[in-house]
Amino acid sequence: MPAPFQETRVNRPRLLAGLLAALALVAAPAARADALDDVLKDKLIRIAVPTDFPPYGFVATDLKPQGLDIDMANLIGAKLGVKVELVPVTSANRIPYLQTKKADLVISTLGKNPEREKVIDFTAAYSPFFQAVFGPKGTTVKSAADLAGKSVSVTRGAIEDMELTKIAPSGTDIKRFEDNNTTVSAFVSGQVQLIATGASVAGNLMAKNPQLGTEFKFVLKDSPNFIGVAKGEDKLRAKVNEIIAEAKKAGELDKLAGKWLGRPAGDLPQ
Repeated sequence: MPAPFQETRVNRPRLLAGLLAALALVAAPAARADALDDVLKDKLIRIAVPTDFPPYGFVATDLKPQGLDIDMANLIGAKLGVKVELVPVTSANRIPYLQTKKADLVISTLGKNPEREKVIDFTAAYSPFFQAVFGPKGTTVKSAADLAGKSVSVTRGAIEDMELTKIAPSGTDIKRFEDNNTTVSAFVSGQVQLIATGASVAGNLMAKNPQLGTEFKFVLKDSPNFIGVAKGEDKLRAKVNEIIAEAKKAGELDKLAGKWLGRPAGDLPQ
């Protein structure tokens, strides 16, 4: 009969392996439900949107939020067959709201860059965000060549100033102002015929001054918007990408952009 000491030595590796396996089970985190599963189970999706950034998101006279981003949020909810809870956010807190699970998605004029990609994931682009030339419907301007002999207000040092300077033909009267308010005022008061600015500034201008008949003329620079998704929520991201692809194919994205931006969405990056 072998000595007890010898038997203990023979079985020690097996015993150790068993203990490690048991510890691993105890230490393992409880399985969590996927965000998409939660949304479909609860029949509710919380989407962070802007409410102070026309034409993408703002509060209308009836005190209800509206805009391109709000329409996109409702489109996603409809395609998922769930209720949409709009969560108002600012530029500063929209990403933290996603990280702390106060929102399932962020649809808030969110541009994609390497720093943001470290902390959240992005879907395909759903709408343009751009700097462009705007002017009255009666003024024919389809390209930079048509700017010759016309006056344009622009905010000094802004992206639109740099882009306009690159392409404006000789004879363009570029009038530079120190801030967006002054740039807009110059156009509204008739000091200039056209304005070069961002889509959000132009959207606000058109909403407040409908009598001017201001419209989009041509793009200076495109910077598409993407939908933010929390890191690791790959099923939700894939589903939203599927919805975006279908909406793009059906012309729904072009329709939304045309409604709020005065131009189709066009080609958007995946």
